[in-house]
Order: sequence, then C-alpha cells, then structure tokens
Amino acid sequence: MQYFNFIGWYKAKGKYKKNYRDAKASYLLRIRFAVSMFYFAMGLCFATWASRIPTIKSTLNLGDGQLGTILFALPLGQLTMMYFSGKLVTRFGSNRILPFAISMYAISLTNLGLAQNAWQLALGLYCFGIFGNLTNISVNTQGIYTEGLFKRTIMSSFHGMWSLAGFTGALVGLGLLALKLTTYTHFLIVAFIAFSLIGFNFKFLIKAKENIKTEKPKGFRKPDKTLVLLGVIGFCSMASEGIMFDWSGVFFKDIVKAPGALIILGYTSFMIMMASGRFFGDKLINRYGRKTVMKISGIMISSGFFTAVALPYIIPSMLAFMVIGLGVSTVVPTLYSIAGKHPTIPTGEALTTVSSVSFLGFLMGPPVIGHIAELLSLRFSFAFIGIFGFLIAFMVGRIKAIRE
Repeated sequence: MQYFNFIGWYKAKGKYKKNYRDAKASYLLRIRFAVSMFYFAMGLCFATWASRIPTIKSTLNLGDGQLGTILFALPLGQLTMMYFSGKLVTRFGSNRILPFAISMYAISLTNLGLAQNAWQLALGLYCFGIFGNLTNISVNTQGIYTEGLFKRTIMSSFHGMWSLAGFTGALVGLGLLALKLTTYTHFLIVAFIAFSLIGFNFKFLIKAKENIKTEKPKGFRKPDKTLVLLGVIGFCSMASEGIMFDWSGVFFKDIVKAPGALIILGYTSFMIMMASGRFFGDKLINRYGRKTVMKISGIMISSGFFTAVALPYIIPSMLAFMVIGLGVSTVVPTLYSIAGKHPTIPTGEALTTVSSVSFLGFLMGPPVIGHIAELLSLRFSFAFIGIFGFLIAFMVGRIKAIRE
C-alpha cells in the first residue's frame, strides 16, 4: 500500500502482518477507533491554539502586522520538517513515530502559553509547526493503512474527526474563557486530554513493514496541468480555511466587537459546519455530482466572507462563518479523490502535487492576511479572500477531470 508525503521523493509500500489480515471485525473497528482518536487529538491541539489567538494577541500587545509576521513561524516549522518527516516515518514506522510526534505536539502547545514576548511566541510556533508536520505525516500513514484493512474508503471520516476536534476545542476554549482561566492552564488541560488519548490507543496502531524504493527523476518533468489546477483550487479552499482558523476570533473581537467569551462564537460556528459537511458530504456528491457540489461550495465561501464584511454583527457574522465552513468542507477531500484517479500518473505522485500546492494556502494565507490588514483593514482582508470562492467555482467549470 502506498502513502505519500508532501515532497514525494520516494515511495514506500507497507506489508501487513498476518494477524491484521486475519483479524476479526471487532478488532478492526478498535483499530479504526484508535486511529480516529489520534486524528482527534491532533485537531484538538491545533484548535486550542487557534481559539486563544485573540487572547495572546492582546496579552502581548501585537498589531495585525506583527501577528501576521509571527504566524509565519508555524509554516516555517512545517517546511523545515517536511523533508525529514517521511523518512523518519519510513525508517522507524508510523506506529512508533506517531505517539512521539503527537506527544511533542501537545507539549509544544503548552509552551505557547508561556510566551512573554513576540520572539518567544515565534519560537514556540516554529516548534509547533515542526511536530505538527511530523504528526500529520505519521497519522495519515496510519489512516491509509487502516483504510486498506477495511477495503473501502474511510479517510473522509478520519478528517471528519479532525474537524470534530476543532469544534470541541472551540467549545472547551469558550468554557475556559468564561471561567477566566489563563492561556497556559487551558493548554495544560488540553495536553492532558491528548496524552490520555495517546495512552489508551497507541497499542492499537498498525505495525507494517516498510520496503523503501527510491526513484531518481530523469531530468525535468513538466507538472501535469490538471493536477496543478486542482492544486490551485485546493490552495484557494485551504487559504480560506486557514484564515478562519487564525483570524476568525480576531475578526469577532476587533470588527464584530463581540463581548467576552462570545469572541470564539465565529470560530465555533465555522467548525460546526465544516465538521458536519465532512460527515455527510459524500452523500451530496453521490446525489448531485462533484462539479455541482464544488461550484456551490465556492459560491458559499465567497458569500460567507462578503456577508461577514458587509454585516459585521454577531448573528449575521456567525451565520456567514457557518456558510464558509460548509463551503470548504468538501472541496479538498473531493480534489484528493479526483487526483488519486489520474489515468496516467501514479496515485502517490498525483496526490503529492495537489496536496503540496493546496497546503501552501493553509500555511501562507493567515500570515499574508495579517499584513494586508495592517496596510488596509481586516475587513478588506476578508473581502479579498472572499474572491477565492468565486475563483474556485470558475475553475471547477474549466477542468474536464471534474465530472458531474
């Protein structure tokens, strides 16, 4: 079974041990639950950081431009680790790397709560990005192995668990903000939950032998046009998603002027609909077709951003963020499904191209928005990102690989 990383310089095939092939259905379900809990733990840690960005911004007296610059530290950490993550997972096994990586991810989260100035926060985010990338590669490797055991597609449900964790993290953040607990205490509580999930489930991770086969490219090979276009659509969607993670709370605090704990309401409403969309999105696609659903998704993304900008009040903005969440929920999973069925390019290489371009939007979008907000305004920044949704709808209609 093949899995891919963001660089795709080599491939690895995992061979299951006999006890997995002959396992009872109940044990396979336990494996699936265990892997789901690792996705949940990862999403919970990230959502917890996102829910506290407005508080940290105020505590450290950071401007929009300063925060945008500091947020670059997270993608820098991701990029630093990107080359090494796949090799470490292949060399030592995802079942060993994942518990270590996600433990360090949780510890890195708590360190963010100790930051007393800008450079300490940047350093903490850099480490958070490093272990986030390592966790991402190892948990998705486990997800692909688990899918192979079930002989049917279940990856969408794993990503749904990540989104559900985002919603849970927002609710926990809302409650702890109401109790006026410090950011560090909040992060410690979440880290404890993550360690508990690791402790109860790490024994059920799949052990698979890796056979490495390196491939050296023969000269320059022009990227496939269709895959690049799919990646651009993914870039627009994940940029919109990243903005909501990092800036929705700031928007509710500075633009909507939401009081107290209601600052997290925008982020919470977004996460509710994104998680819901990922659990029932496949049914909509089967009924109405990929192209139709993706076009509507793009229009929903733009409509949500423009509504929040035009009506910066609690109820309209909350509803607008819900529309954005539903809009982004199915775009990237659908793109991965299309790319994986490319007629002439192996699945791993196709997914690498699309995911690499897409993920840049998630990493680079939030910092760029901070600088645009510093030069103009945060409302203008959200309106600018709103254009991405219409771009998605336009490009979907132009790509023949996306069928009705």
